[in-house]
Amino acid sequence: AYNDFVLDAVETSKAVGKPVKVIWTRAEDMQHSMYRPSTYNVLTAALAPDGTPLAWKHHIVGPSILSYLPPVKHLLKDGMDATSVAGAADVFPYAIPNVFVDYVLHNPGVPVGFWRSVGNSQNGYIMEGFIDELAHAAGKDPYRYRRQLLAKQPRFIGVLDLAAEKAGWGKPAPQGVHRGIATAYSYGSHVAEVAEVSVAKDGKVKVHRVVCAVDPGWVVNPDTFTAQMESGILYGLSGALFGEITIKNGRVEQSNFHDYPLPRMTDMPKIEVYFLHGEGEQGGAGEPGVPAAAPAVVNAIFAATGKRIRKLPIKPEMLRT
Repeated sequence: AYNDFVLDAVETSKAVGKPVKVIWTRAEDMQHSMYRPSTYNVLTAALAPDGTPLAWKHHIVGPSILSYLPPVKHLLKDGMDATSVAGAADVFPYAIPNVFVDYVLHNPGVPVGFWRSVGNSQNGYIMEGFIDELAHAAGKDPYRYRRQLLAKQPRFIGVLDLAAEKAGWGKPAPQGVHRGIATAYSYGSHVAEVAEVSVAKDGKVKVHRVVCAVDPGWVVNPDTFTAQMESGILYGLSGALFGEITIKNGRVEQSNFHDYPLPRMTDMPKIEVYFLHGEGEQGGAGEPGVPAAAPAVVNAIFAATGKRIRKLPIKPEMLRT
């Protein structure tokens, strides 16, 4: 989507008067890149006496990915960058009678670009973290609470029930392990995920298992689809647990694996993927595994510690006892 490396090669070739091959080092690539947008969100809700939500308000402040590209009309919604509100305003599955979502463009000067599942990645985390807070405020089971609010969404109900069943929701988890649940719709596929998580005394989070149920309409190659969902889940976990870029004096501080860690094999949870073959157009595989991964983990962390994670990545100091 971006041509900065092309310009680098062209300008270098012109300067020396001959063809050149430009290869950036990892540090150059990390420190001169397009980054996942950082957004600030304020959410409020009103609950009826029985805990049913009557109103939902979501205020999003953040940069625009499309502002760094030529106009892409099919991604604009009423002239606005639709990627910024994807997963928050384009599809709102829960049966809440009064919903208001607004977006304020704020450009902090850090160039932003496409991260796997784009706006759904952060908005899925935010939406599903907040609906979980409402469930606990209402004194309801998070799975049952979602199910009640998705009563008119049969495909959401399907994946929610399947994920809960396969994960053993409501049954005792292994000692020290707690479960969290999240749903998401993106790129034509309905997804629900249950994460099994433990939190050590030093605050370190370990994800032991992720159970994913997906309804993509129909699947041509189940093995390929499964691999895409597995990698999408790992991608979401990497951002939730490790991925942090910091800026100091106008420069990116991280440069390589020593200060920008990624999940290693020992961090990899067991991932189970189950399909529901629904009706309708074929949904995506590459991106829908991401949005529910982070909220399933932070919701499990709340079940384990009683602490809400409202900022990513999750750091041990947030959870130390």
